[in-house]
Amino acid sequence: MAVSGLRSDKGLVLACLTARPKAFPDCKGDPAARELVVPAGRSVLLNFGAVPPGDYAVSVIHDENGNRRLDKRLVFPREGFGFSRDAPVRFGPPSFSDASFPVGAGGAEQQVRMRYML
Repeated sequence: MAVSGLRSDKGLVLACLTARPKAFPDCKGDPAARELVVPAGRSVLLNFGAVPPGDYAVSVIHDENGNRRLDKRLVFPREGFGFSRDAPVRFGPPSFSDASFPVGAGGAEQQVRMRYML
């Protein structure tokens, strides 16, 4: 999975992949979720390894200060975020169905574009 549009190479990129709609976007409550933490760069490649076939959604955070969480000012994210299928963000994170994509026996490729509000 390619992540593009990071505004800097500072900090970390945090990503999670889940097949459970109720666990999206933070993967909480899904023991089978896959989470990755990698150094930030202008572009980043994520590899969640082999996952069973099914429908999955991915959320990504550009944790610029490395504190392993999405910092906010009031309700607005101060750091970058993105979702599989470039799912639209309205008044909060997208739904699982907007971000989900099928993974077959051969895997799947996705592109995530980072977004910044502040």
